[in-house]
Amino acid sequence: MWRTRRACRKKANALFITALFVIGTLFNTAHATTLKVCYDQWAPMTIFPTATSSRRGVIIDMVEQIYTAQGYTIKYYEVPLARGLEMVADGTCDMLPEYLISDSAEQLFDFAAQETFAYKSAFVVRKADGWRYQGIQSIKGKRIATGPGWDYSSMSADYQGFIDDPNNASMVEVIAGNDDVIERIFRMIKENRVDVYADNELVLQHVLNQLNLNHELKIVRPGLEKKLIEYPIFSKTIPAEKRQKLITIWEQGRVSLKGEKEQLLLKKYNVSL
Repeated sequence: MWRTRRACRKKANALFITALFVIGTLFNTAHATTLKVCYDQWAPMTIFPTATSSRRGVIIDMVEQIYTAQGYTIKYYEVPLARGLEMVADGTCDMLPEYLISDSAEQLFDFAAQETFAYKSAFVVRKADGWRYQGIQSIKGKRIATGPGWDYSSMSADYQGFIDDPNNASMVEVIAGNDDVIERIFRMIKENRVDVYADNELVLQHVLNQLNLNHELKIVRPGLEKKLIEYPIFSKTIPAEKRQKLITIWEQGRVSLKGEKEQLLLKKYNVSL
């Protein structure tokens, strides 16, 4: 009888220890595998869901595929870019999927080595406008639309310099807003309130289609001199080992999505490289 009670006690202890281990593992896993992602509205690459559409855009679909395949659940924060950068810097968010590399940004964030995309730029003008970009001299006399703090310097230092020059302030229209700035700019071009707008060619394709303005506006090429190359940024508040794991998962996952898988994601949003 003593041996039986002892055996039962040992078995009960073993079950209790196992239960604690399982509960602890589940608790740690739940915390370790939640990825907090900040992003801004830049359709079709990143989109805020609405009551009529749950779509989040090409890049967010990529993030979803890459990290859920590794067991992560994702919590999204739809915020203006400036707020998203603050949230990654202070650790409220773990990552933001696209940002330009700069010396100042590298002091605040860890960048992945594998880019999100390298975009060609283009311009939008009115349908009847025969203008083409042929360097900064060709932009003079045109009313340029842009957003507050938007930076084109990685694509063209001359273009950014023109926008920043106080002497050109009367020819530069800065349009503020959180999520519909580009749509507003397109309507302003249509209404002859501004003349040209430069952006990622995929964004221009998407907005032109969404607003059904193909009869009034057109995309013209060439765009600015260099491609727009953007990378995910990760919070430096994340412990180094965990942060490097998140970066490695992105880099390997992004490579695996190149080619046909990438084209299918773009096709879903009716754009193509």
